[in-house]
Amino acid sequence: MLFAAMLTLAAPVFGQSAADGSRAHPLRVVLIPADGGTETGTKADYQPVFNAITRTTGLNFDLKVGQSYGAVVEAMCSQLADVAFFGPVSYVQANQRGCAQLLAVGVEKGQSVYYAGMFAKADSPISSIKDLKGKRVSFGDVNSASSFTFQIAMIMDAGMDPAKDLAAIRMTGSHASSLAALTQGMVDVASLSFESFEKAAREGAIDPKQYKVVAKSMPIPYPPLAMNTRLPEALKTRLKAAFAEVHKAPGVTPDMIRGYGGGKIDRYDTAFSEKEFNVAAAKMALLDDDTKAAILKKASER
Repeated sequence: MLFAAMLTLAAPVFGQSAADGSRAHPLRVVLIPADGGTETGTKADYQPVFNAITRTTGLNFDLKVGQSYGAVVEAMCSQLADVAFFGPVSYVQANQRGCAQLLAVGVEKGQSVYYAGMFAKADSPISSIKDLKGKRVSFGDVNSASSFTFQIAMIMDAGMDPAKDLAAIRMTGSHASSLAALTQGMVDVASLSFESFEKAAREGAIDPKQYKVVAKSMPIPYPPLAMNTRLPEALKTRLKAAFAEVHKAPGVTPDMIRGYGGGKIDRYDTAFSEKEFNVAAAKMALLDDDTKAAILKKASER
């Protein structure tokens, strides 16, 4: 059903002709909906780095935003995308299906990791994962590493069953919407990445002093850029070389080098090991189909 919906949405967006990076046939880039799923907000996050690559290589890109994390996986695996920004879990899903190959990950202060968080209002009595029993919690996308998978794993590691022990579950579809549910008093705790929380604070959407951290995950591999495995090898090599050097190319300013959530990063690492994503695969495996089904059933209750 999701696959059919993705095709319906994407057909008029992504042409069926082979993309080669020329102006006539730009490489089709699909982005996970990091900014509340909005086309303009998410594209604004990533456009600078792709503009920088165009300046240095002459390759052209057409950026679009998927309606969900799963939709981005389907776009890549149905040959409707040439390059994609994934979350770690959705990248593992596409990679395991044989349609996505690692292109690059962002590096900031020598690291290529980020963190999932759970946040509450500053005056809330909730201060740890164990306090979540009987509380209302919001999550982002079911295929998101840092607004669902790692938070659910933390709850399970604390000995709780999310579907049974949480009073209510709200699946909002994105990091920004998960935070908005907390801001509007619809839930007691919100699940999102620290990058998304910091972006909301940076843009004035929230006053960070009005919130507190309930839990912080283990380090998660940074959301990766990936290439379609069917791209010509020469083009893959060209893309890797471009992203590896873009931060020091003539005419490229530090402000152009952006990563997940539009945050400034130092550079892109194109030699990042696939093995680093094993941690995301392990957490994904923890949430089997029955567990996910029970959580989504709980979320459907009102």
